[in-house]
Amino acid sequence: MNPLEQLRLATRREFLTTAASGLGGVALSSMLSDEMASAGNANPTLTHSTHFEPRAKACIFIYMAGGPSHVDLFDPKPVLNRRDGQSMPESMLKDVEFAFIKKGDAVLKGSPAEFHRRGESGIEFSDLIPNIGSCADDIALIRTMHGEQFNHHPGQLLLSCGKAELGRPTIGSWLLYGLGNESQNLPGYVVLTAGRGASGGSSNWASGFLPSTYQGVPFRGQGDPVLYLSNPPGVRRTNQRRALDTIAEMNNLRREAMGDAEIASRTAQYELAFRMQSAAPELTDLSGETQATLDAYGLGRATPRPTADMQSGDTYHRFSTNCLLARRLVERGVRFVNIVHASWDQHGNLKHDLAWNARMADQPVAALLRDLKQRGLLEDTLVVWGSEFGRTPLGQGNDGRDHHPNAFSMWMAGGGAKGGTVHGTTDEIGWAPVDKPVHVNDFQATLLRLFGLDHERLAINYRGLQARLTNLEGNVIHDVIAGRN
Repeated sequence: MNPLEQLRLATRREFLTTAASGLGGVALSSMLSDEMASAGNANPTLTHSTHFEPRAKACIFIYMAGGPSHVDLFDPKPVLNRRDGQSMPESMLKDVEFAFIKKGDAVLKGSPAEFHRRGESGIEFSDLIPNIGSCADDIALIRTMHGEQFNHHPGQLLLSCGKAELGRPTIGSWLLYGLGNESQNLPGYVVLTAGRGASGGSSNWASGFLPSTYQGVPFRGQGDPVLYLSNPPGVRRTNQRRALDTIAEMNNLRREAMGDAEIASRTAQYELAFRMQSAAPELTDLSGETQATLDAYGLGRATPRPTADMQSGDTYHRFSTNCLLARRLVERGVRFVNIVHASWDQHGNLKHDLAWNARMADQPVAALLRDLKQRGLLEDTLVVWGSEFGRTPLGQGNDGRDHHPNAFSMWMAGGGAKGGTVHGTTDEIGWAPVDKPVHVNDFQATLLRLFGLDHERLAINYRGLQARLTNLEGNVIHDVIAGRN
């Protein structure tokens, strides 16, 4: 057969199996592995078989962009406090790169925070996050995260995409690629932002070399969740339906002529936007929530006055709203929700600004965990707190910490994570792991495993190579998974 004719038929088959998928539609089963392949047209709203029995079906990834200080929040270091102001040994600084600190000025900086054991598990949490600490028995805390990237955008790409390289799919895109979207009327991958924005921007929720149906869709906190979602005055829904049908027919013809798979993705986006016109306003209408729920999340909280380097406005209220919307989204079948807040980049004003951010996040994040648990959703909803790196045990300037990828903390709750667990140990000043190190790719492999996916088999042939989220690395951390896996 003529190669061009082969391409035309192949792309036509792909269109027929994906055109109704919506902005986060389902993955073709061939995207998983040969063992999972199936023939014929499948209902694009159905989920697919997995490699293992899944523990989670939805993920809320709380992306604290900028690098929260692990030694001030999650990893107590009394020795660091005792050595406050002392120089680091030159041997430890020999091969280290900093974003801003000059090695000759490097001195240790203790933490002003106090740590307390919480819950039956006795995990130590900072007094800056007492409400999150109260959920200790549901949390699997990893204190030995590490990566190679010491600047924000490369670090965020590593955490989101598995490799510090533009153009790669993010975690949410890979989950949709492998599992599909359970919601008929909402995207499978939704992004909720507060603060001044992550330095990596939309690359933190892009679909990369996967079709754009798998990209994250940013929702706004007021008005139309997505810009221009509502029809202009005078446009009837029946007329809109006829117009979309006509556009779809024309796009199909163009696709068959050009063999461009992205045309089908755009058609799918039009279709999902049409369905979202009814579903999205209901999602953001919080009038049905009890006042007790609104108060628990902290909606309506006043935002304390920030310093010049911090964001202002209604950040506290917006972050609280995003946490509540995340619960409502997973209730409605959305697969992956990113709650993005920036910035935790405290190069100065650490004492004030870290406390400012901690107060913003502590109440609504804990409320989210409790709310999910009370509704029976935490069992199969994985909640993740993560960032691109931590902060140096060294001081920067009068009151700051520099970027630190050598060791930092992340945690998981629900969705098969082993609550009440601490994984790994860093050295006495929080500089590097000394036991059970976890690379970013290891964490990603573990997250996929909780969804029943083998990170080595969830792959796509891209430019002649089998591309996957974990690049060529990654080991599942079984210690943080509840039960036998």
